[in-house]
Amino acid sequence: MQTISALEIKKRGISVVDEWISSEPVHVIKNNRPQYVVLSEDRYREMMMEMNEAWELRIKASLEEAKSGQIKRGDADQLMREIFSED
Repeated sequence: MQTISALEIKKRGISVVDEWISSEPVHVIKNNRPQYVVLSEDRYREMMMEMNEAWELRIKASLEEAKSGQIKRGDADQLMREIFSED
């Protein structure tokens, strides 16, 4: 994991992360705590596609459960709590 301080980026410019970003995300430290992660555009798009695919799989699985009668009745708030508590 590559890390750099926000102050260092301020001094040297964003080009300081260019050489690192091609191989891995760069974590930016501000006030002695990790605050940001800088990714290449390609990696960001990959992550977004992976996340969308995972959501689609969860939705498909939920639809299959509903078709097979495995879903219990409840309100939308309860359903959202159950979906997010599985993580």
